[in-house]
Formats: sequence, C-alpha cells, structure tokens
Amino acid sequence: MKSTVLAVIPARMGSRRFAGKVLYPYRGNPLLSYVWREVGRARNIDQLLIATDSDQVRREAEAFGARVIRTSPRHRTGSDRVAEVVKKIGAEIVVNVQADNFGLKRAVLERTIERMKRDPSIKFATLACRVQTDDDLFDPNLVKVVLSKAGEALWFSRFPVPYLRDADNSSRASQFKFYEHIGVYFFRKAALRAFAGWKRSALEKAESLEQLRILENGGRMRVFKITTRPVSIDRPDDVKKLEALYH
Repeated sequence: MKSTVLAVIPARMGSRRFAGKVLYPYRGNPLLSYVWREVGRARNIDQLLIATDSDQVRREAEAFGARVIRTSPRHRTGSDRVAEVVKKIGAEIVVNVQADNFGLKRAVLERTIERMKRDPSIKFATLACRVQTDDDLFDPNLVKVVLSKAGEALWFSRFPVPYLRDADNSSRASQFKFYEHIGVYFFRKAALRAFAGWKRSALEKAESLEQLRILENGGRMRVFKITTRPVSIDRPDDVKKLEALYH
C-alpha cells in the first residue's frame, strides 16, 4: 500500500557511544518502544515502520507491536536506510525520526507535515530549538544549526556556531540565539531519492552529520523552530534524563 505520509524509525544495534542503545531496557520496555509509541500518536501519519538490519531489533520491535522492514547492513546513515524502505513501499512525504528522540510531541510532527502538504516548495525540512545553556552549546553530541532569515539551514555543526568574537565573560548562550538541531527529517519522495543517490560528502564525513550532504549538494532545508526539546540519549548516563518524561 502506498501511503501519503510514511514515518520510519531507523534502528541499529551498533551505536559507538552506547552499544545496543535502542533495546536498552527502561522500566521494563526497550527504549525504542517509547519513540515508536510517541511517533505513532501523530494523526496524519499513515504508516509507521521501524527499519533495521538486526534480527534482534526486529524480534523485539515486533513483540511490542511495531511493523518492521529489514534493510541492508551497508547503510552509513539513517536517511539512507529510510530511502531503501521508501523504494519498497512508497510514500509522498517521508518522516525520518532518529531512534533516540524521546518526548517528541505529536503536535510538532502533525504541524510540520501539514506545512509540507501546503507548501510543495519544501523538499527537505527539519526541527530546531533554542540552546539554553553553555553546557549544551559546547556539547559535541548536540548539533547546532545556523539559520537564514528565511528559516533555512545555512550550516550544521557539532561546534558552537557562530563564533562570538566579542563575547563577554557571561553565558554565551544568553548572548546570542543559538539553535540546536533536533534529529527528525522530513523529505518529499523525490528529494529523499536524490539524497540517497548522492555520495557521502566530504563535509558530511568531517562532522559525521548526514544533513550536510543536502547542503553540500545545493539542497535547501527548511528549519521549523519548536519550543519543547526532546531528550536525546547518547550515552548510558543519559538514561536518567528520561525520569522527567516518564515518571
């Protein structure tokens, strides 16, 4: 069945910073199940799938009720994995939700999908929120994005960009509106196909950020600002952050 809007959660076991993260048990359930439930609440998503190359992920995801598609183990990025899924089942708008985005609000997904439907000029889109602290600003696990006046991404980096040349000794985050990238990508079908057809770019490899492939190939990525920041789990110690969400 060809869906109008397809959401895919790419899930792999080989996280370098937190091996087996997606299946880490939290309150009796694998972490992946929480993201799957939250994305599944969006009313304008027609199909929700988990894409994986792992038999273990497939078994556990099917056990909590997810539909799973097996994909190649050769993919270097989540969006390339999602592109393989779209080749198999089709979609008009595709949402790639990274498997460690916890507390993602249904309304955020629904609102962005509706914007994509209303404005066909948007080929690529993503989300961002304000950086609140210097600890976050200087954390390389939290990706920063620089925006144009039109709300499009100019650059993504693990470094705190832009550099404040004349900053004083107070908090950097209070002296400029820095934005943190949220790991959710929205594609039109043709745009995702183009992305998967481009080779991994030099800039993408340098920062290990797949979205830079889009910018390096001349793509325009709309960035929608949100106020509620999802929780990202990058290391085992980060799991304690979930207490504020699932208490």
